Amino acid sequence: MKSAALLALLAVLLFVDVRGQRDPLGRCMCLDAGANAVRPNRIERLEVLLPSPSCPNLEIIVTLKDNGGQKCLDPNSSFAKNFIKKAIKKRSTQ
Repeated sequence: MKSAALLALLAVLLFVDVRGQRDPLGRCMCLDAGANAVRPNRIERLEVLLPSPSCPNLEIIVTLKDNGGQKCLDPNSSFAKNFIKKAIKKRSTQ
């Protein structure tokens, strides 16, 4: 009986330790390649998630205005590359 309780406690501690090392998101947010373009005037926020142990993909997620939700952009699309360059340039001049 004591060995079963000890084994259960060890399993719980191992689970907590492994889970504590995971990426806060825990998995890839973008399940497909993503959209090639989104109307720039609809974009409220842009997030670039770098590859991590829990997700090997570069992910670009835009939050749309007026509760439009979130969309993934294709990191290889010319729209995404140009939009990020413009956002960086705009932020550096402020």
